[in-house]
Order: sequence, then structure tokens, then C-alpha cells
Amino acid sequence: MLIFILRRLAQSVAVLLAVGLVAFTLFRYVGDPINAMVGQDTSIQEREELRERLGLNDPAPVQFAHFIINSVQGKFGLSYRTSEPVGRMILERLPATMELAFVAALFSLCVGVPMGVWTGLYPRHWSSRVLQAASLIGVSLPTFLIGILLILVFAVILGVLPSFGRGDTVAFGWWTSGFFTFSGLKALILPSITLGLFQLTLIMRLVRSEMLEVMRTDYIKFARARGLTNRAVNFGHALKNTLVPVITIAGLQLGGIIAFAIVTETVFSWPGMGQLFVQSVQFADIPVMAAYLLLVAFFFVAINLAVDLLYYAVDPRLRGGMATQAARGH
Repeated sequence: MLIFILRRLAQSVAVLLAVGLVAFTLFRYVGDPINAMVGQDTSIQEREELRERLGLNDPAPVQFAHFIINSVQGKFGLSYRTSEPVGRMILERLPATMELAFVAALFSLCVGVPMGVWTGLYPRHWSSRVLQAASLIGVSLPTFLIGILLILVFAVILGVLPSFGRGDTVAFGWWTSGFFTFSGLKALILPSITLGLFQLTLIMRLVRSEMLEVMRTDYIKFARARGLTNRAVNFGHALKNTLVPVITIAGLQLGGIIAFAIVTETVFSWPGMGQLFVQSVQFADIPVMAAYLLLVAFFFVAINLAVDLLYYAVDPRLRGGMATQAARGH
């Protein structure tokens, strides 16, 4: 178990370094940040002094080494656009993004798994056909269009939900949450549905295909031959084995929800990290962009590591295979 964890940690560090290198290299060619920081009347000498102070004249390897060392310490430098510490800007936006991602993931799991189980157990029922048709719509429509349609129906026509913003929040130290206010909960509904709809349809179709496959296996037939009830067979045996691959996909999708919340946050003017990233791209704010991508990569790596460990705990075949390899090594 320890060797497994150490191997995964080493792979995670290598991935983070690779992402940091790619992001840093790409953003060197986004544009000159000095033009966004100074006015037209700034002299060439003042521009060069600012460039030297920011370390932009250093060789690329030196700048990248400084970036990695400072990132490990939680120091991402100053924003070229606002001259504020990047770490503080990220921390101010982090609660909004994490809250939205959590609600979207919870929505996709709590709705997608039951829908997948139902369509897998009753594939020829009319309701299953309706759900499958609806899932095709959820997969096909782009996220921004879904968000605009939800705003049109529930905010413009019906007027029951807000179309933008986060609503009122409650502060717990540096963390802010909208879970404890009525306007905050209302503001979460439309963006969380928009962000989680694609993941919902993906989980539903995955659970359905796994259920159809499991229900044809011999041990399910044997369980029915023993006289077990349909509830015990469907949920005690079939669903339990179906959830093993679902854990992997759900974990990967959670990272995807955090990474691809940019579109949803832009449509709903949600004050999260995605909106901050879009603003930073417009002004070639390299420290913010690099810090955002590195943070998203960290979330992906951490979630993948957690999924690997959970998969190891759930699937006894992995433990048996690793024990066999260890015995052969000795």
C-alpha cells in the first residue's frame, strides 16, 4: 500500500511540473504585460525599470525556477493588472468556484445514478426511453446555450430565480458561503444545473450500460435462483458492482467541473476563479493565469490520487494483484 501511494505521489509531482512548464511557456507569448500596466506617456526607461523589477528580463529557465519555488511556498507574485498578490485574489474567488463545483457534482450524482439504475433495470419502459432522449439533449447542447436557455425560462419569463451573481454570503474567516442565505441558495440553482448537466447525462449512461452488463452475468442469475428478492439482487449485488467504474468517472468529472466552470461562471457572472481567469487573459496577466492553471492541475492530481486510493479500497482484485507482485518480488 505504501509503495502504491509513493508511486502515485511521484507521478503527481511530475504531472504538476509538466503543467507548470507548459503554462509558463505558453504565457510567455500571450503578450507584453508591461503595456497593460503602464500608460502611453510612460517612458522607455521607466518601462525597462519595471520590466527589470518584475524579473521579465531574466532567462526563461530562471523565471520558471522562481515560479515553481514561489508556488510551492504559496507565493504567486503580483498581478500585472491590479498589482495585488495573486494568492489573495485566488483565495477570494476559490470559495465561489468550489461551492458551485460541489453542488454541480452532487446534483449530477444524486440524479444521474438513480436515472441510470432505472433505465438499466427497465430499458424498454417508456420512461427509460424519455430519459435516454433527454440525455442526448444534455450531451449535445453546449454549456453556454443551456445556461442562456435556463436564464430565459426561469429568470426572464418566470422570474423565480436570479440570472447572475452569487447572492448574499456568510463569511467564516476567509471562506465565504452562500449555503446559509436564501438568496445564495437561489443563486446556486441555475449555474449548478448548467455545470452539472453534462456530467449527469454521462453518469446516467455509464450506470445504465454497466447495469445492463451486470444483470446478464452468472452470479446475478445465481442470486435469483437462490430466491433473493429483486431489491436484494438489484441493489445489493448489481448496483454494488456497477459503482466501481462509476467512482473513477465521477472523480475525473469532479476535476472537469472545477476546470471547465469558466463558461458557466462567465454566463452567470459568477465571481469565481474561472471569471478571474477570463479577465486575466484579456490583460495578459501572466501570474494569475499561471497560478490558476497550476491550481486546477493540483485539483485534478489530488482528485485522481483520491480516486486511485478509493478504487484500491473498493476493488479487491487490485489488492490481490499487488500482493502477488510483492510476493514475486521477494
